[in-house]
Amino acid sequence: MTATAPVTPDMLTIPRKDTGGGLPNLVGMTRDAMRDALIAAGTPEKQAKMRVGQIWQWIYHWGVRDFEQMTNLAKDYRAMLAETFVVAVPEVVTRQVSEDGTRKYLVRIAGGHEVEIVYIPETDRGTLCVSSQVGCTLTCSFCHTGTQKLVRNLTAAEIIGQVMVARDDLGEWPEPGTRTEADRTRLLSNIVLMGMGEPLYNFESVRDAMKIAMDPHGIQLSRRRITLSTSGVVPEIARTAEEIGCQLAISFHATTDEVRDKLVPINKRWPLADLLDALRSYPKVSNSERITFEYVMLDGVNDSDEDAHRLVKLIDGIPAKINLIPFNEWPGAPYKRSSNNRIRKFADIVHNAGYSSPVRRPRGEDIMAACGQLKSETERGRKSKAQIAAETGT
Repeated sequence: MTATAPVTPDMLTIPRKDTGGGLPNLVGMTRDAMRDALIAAGTPEKQAKMRVGQIWQWIYHWGVRDFEQMTNLAKDYRAMLAETFVVAVPEVVTRQVSEDGTRKYLVRIAGGHEVEIVYIPETDRGTLCVSSQVGCTLTCSFCHTGTQKLVRNLTAAEIIGQVMVARDDLGEWPEPGTRTEADRTRLLSNIVLMGMGEPLYNFESVRDAMKIAMDPHGIQLSRRRITLSTSGVVPEIARTAEEIGCQLAISFHATTDEVRDKLVPINKRWPLADLLDALRSYPKVSNSERITFEYVMLDGVNDSDEDAHRLVKLIDGIPAKINLIPFNEWPGAPYKRSSNNRIRKFADIVHNAGYSSPVRRPRGEDIMAACGQLKSETERGRKSKAQIAAETGT
């Protein structure tokens, strides 16, 4: 896949766009919610299902935001829609392109808050890393986002809107009326809920947004091309399989409760034994749908041979692969990346035990777009210099 933007470091500031004030936004509504909204606006009940189908296709298949362009709707009906609703997505504030082609977008949402999205192009796919919250409540000590306190959950519109913003930038919406090939190579082929926030602390909005992404008459992503990453919100794990059906990844990062309590503080509430019990009974786990264990490699903290052997024993019986993530350092980070030799030795132990153990290649480090580096500069800018110094240790 060839990126459509320059591959040299670049930042583009995008002009501010009107998002329609206080009118209801059709983006993010489920089909049932959109049907109810159209009926409330005067659409005859017998026509509502058909109208939902038409509008849905314009928004999510063709990428159209202007009601006037929805030409299979009557002119007076289009006028009513324009007076009653908006089709609005987050506003792109800046767009950066890494030397490796990774793109990072800073987008503004309601209330003036900002979140980051990352698009990672590869030869056979394009993965979008989506945020679910402004900030994060988990305070994982190795994660830059964790140094920013939770501001609020994102709405379903703000979550699926991130996908739409990326497709805008990639020029991936088909031309209305043209034939689209189902087997064509897609620039945005995968979604990972690994951006800012804990997705399972915003379950309903994440679920509704991903259902929209998977809808066969819109963006049309397979559930197997969507991966939700959680730090271990145990009560919501089974619900993820039942109500979303996507792939599951776990921010694991340690092999003892003592170490994981420090790295991933949610472990104090749901320790390793509880988390692993939930994963063993995960409704969709199988050899064809393995759980991904994400494991950040921290020098002298969790990267010993003993850790690797413990990890293999902990996940025994769970169809799994282990993603080893070289720590992506950020200003003031309290940890260092494990050496390449140490990572390789760790990976060999896991691989020899029968588990796939790819080492994730850092992407977008030059624009702070790598895993664990996302952080809203707006929220950071609202803090005092003393708060920032306390966060970074500077």
